[in-house]
Amino acid sequence: MIVLGIDPGLANTGYGVVALRGGRLAALDGGVIQTRAESPREQRLADIHEEVDRLICTHEPDAVALEELYFGQNVRTAFAVGHARGVVMLAAGQRRLPCSGYTPQQVKGAVCGNGRAAKDQVSRMVQTLLSLEHEPRPDHAADALAVAICHANCAPLTRALAKAGA
Repeated sequence: MIVLGIDPGLANTGYGVVALRGGRLAALDGGVIQTRAESPREQRLADIHEEVDRLICTHEPDAVALEELYFGQNVRTAFAVGHARGVVMLAAGQRRLPCSGYTPQQVKGAVCGNGRAAKDQVSRMVQTLLSLEHEPRPDHAADALAVAICHANCAPLTRALAKAGA
C-alpha cells in the first residue's frame, strides 16, 4: 500500500509518501508545496492542485490521507486551509483515489501513542518509524508523513471492520 499524506495549507502544504510493504513502513518522498503570498488565491490553489496531481502521477498511491481542519485557528486561516483541502481532494477524486481525514489528535495518537504529543515528539517518532537518518523537515513535511503513517496503520483495521459489518 502506498499513501500520500497531506498537511494542507494555503502558504505551505506538506506532503509525505509512505509505503507499507510486508508490515514495514518506508518513506518514498516528502516535502512542502509553497505558494507565494502575493499571488491571487485562485492561482495559489491551482498551484497546489497541480503539484498534488503530479505527486499522484509520480507515486501512484492507493489512497490520500489528509489532516482534518483544526478549528482552534482563526476563521480566515480555517477557510484558507479548507480551500487547500478541497483542491487536494479534487486532485484525488479526479484520479478516483479514496481520501481519508484524520484529526491532529488521531495522527499524534497513531504515531506517538499520545493524542497531545508535541510537534518535536511527532517528528522524532516519524524519523524512528520510517528509519530516517534525520528528523523530517520542515514541520509541514513531518506532519504529512505522520498523516500517511496514521492511514497506513489504520486502513487495514478499517477495511477489516467494514468487511465484518461493524
